[in-house]
Amino acid sequence: MQMLRDELELRRKTEIHEVEERKNGQINMLMQRHEEAFTDIKNYYNDITLNNLALINSLKEQMEDMRRKEDHLEKEMMEVSVQNKRLADPLQKARDDMSEMQRKVGNYERDKQVLLCTKARLKVTEKELKGLRWEHEVLEQRFLKVQQERDELYRKFTAAILEVQQKVGLKNLVLERKLQALSAAVEKKEVQFNEVLVASSLDPAALTLVSRRLEDVLESKNNTIKDLQYELARVCKAHNDLLRTYEAKLLAFGIPLDNVGFKPLETAVIGQTLGQGPAGLVGTPT
Repeated sequence: MQMLRDELELRRKTEIHEVEERKNGQINMLMQRHEEAFTDIKNYYNDITLNNLALINSLKEQMEDMRRKEDHLEKEMMEVSVQNKRLADPLQKARDDMSEMQRKVGNYERDKQVLLCTKARLKVTEKELKGLRWEHEVLEQRFLKVQQERDELYRKFTAAILEVQQKVGLKNLVLERKLQALSAAVEKKEVQFNEVLVASSLDPAALTLVSRRLEDVLESKNNTIKDLQYELARVCKAHNDLLRTYEAKLLAFGIPLDNVGFKPLETAVIGQTLGQGPAGLVGTPT
């Protein structure tokens, strides 16, 4: 029993020693691992601390920079505020100008459409103007031609009127003298006839025969006088109609009657109404 106890005691001590050695080995291993972990942690945290210190220093520098920038920005903000206050009126004016320009842009678009329409109408008008100019040139040529014809007709009318006035005046004078001569001759014959009748003391039958013959002669002479008066009235009427035609032509060509240079004389028998009828007719005394 003692030997078994001693053997078991030895075995126990041996096993305890082995357990302790294993325990010490594990403790040493754990301590080594802990030391390594602590070293790693220490290094990690040292790195973190260094990084944090560097970050803090960097942040401090950034803060200083930010403060300086903030001070600078505050100064700039104050300057900008002052400048904004100073530019408020110009800004309002610019906004008003912009509104006005927008309105003008709207008006410009409308004016642009109107301008396009106006250009289209202008092309049509220019085409019409070209046609009117061509017609104007044609009318000018015709006008010059008509003006030349008018001047030539005016010259011919003037010459014809002067010639007709001279001829008609001379013919009227000749007819009036013939009429006066015939009237004087008739009066003279009547006086001579009365004297012959008084001197001859003819019988009533012979006196009646002579009277009839004398009446026939007087009637023939009166008819001759009437024919001469009618011819005179016809010539006066033709002269006056020619004057009316001449004046109408002058007015048709736009020539005032005052530009003729003389006033044509109308012919008429003094004391009678011959030559006063419508155109182509001769009014005779009733």
